[in-house]
Amino acid sequence: MAVTPSLTDRIDALLPQTQCEQCGYHGCRPYAEAVASGVAEINQCPPGGSEGIAKLAALLGRAPLPLNPENGVEKPRTLARIIEADCIGCTKCIQVCPVDAIVGANKLMHTVIADDCTGCERCIPACPVDCIVLEPMPLMQANDQDHADIARQHFQRREARLAVQQAQREAELASRKAHVDSASQSVLDALTRAKAKKQEPKA
Repeated sequence: MAVTPSLTDRIDALLPQTQCEQCGYHGCRPYAEAVASGVAEINQCPPGGSEGIAKLAALLGRAPLPLNPENGVEKPRTLARIIEADCIGCTKCIQVCPVDAIVGANKLMHTVIADDCTGCERCIPACPVDCIVLEPMPLMQANDQDHADIARQHFQRREARLAVQQAQREAELASRKAHVDSASQSVLDALTRAKAKKQEPKA
């Protein structure tokens, strides 16, 4: 039996899946949830532009709105490219890429997987040596629903991985704290016993 998509699902399906956060939310899905609940307006997605706003307006039965300038401006979609000769391998771009479209290792050259890049531009301010440039995204890729769907999957996979890593870090910190607390308690218990022994009456 087919499951009817929720309103959030239908809104999310119309978003470009750049995961750029220009809308003010951590990715397209949270923005879709905010629009569905009436917390956010339909005109906060610069990558979607006027066409995206019109689609959201039609879905929700509202009048289209101009793009909110506080969220950015509508412009042609771009792809990031790393000038590899200038890359210092700091990994800062890898850390901020929402769809794992940048590969490389610490102190080694990085590169952008063009087919996976969503043009979110979040790597630009993260690069300390300005070795990332933007190039026009092919219209076919910019308007390809399959590309958007794949970007959504990459984002969800990355978010799940980061959540697991965060849980592991918190568990490790909790274990270390418990160990320190146990050791501290053992010292306190030993000091208490020593003090009590000193206070015992001598035979």
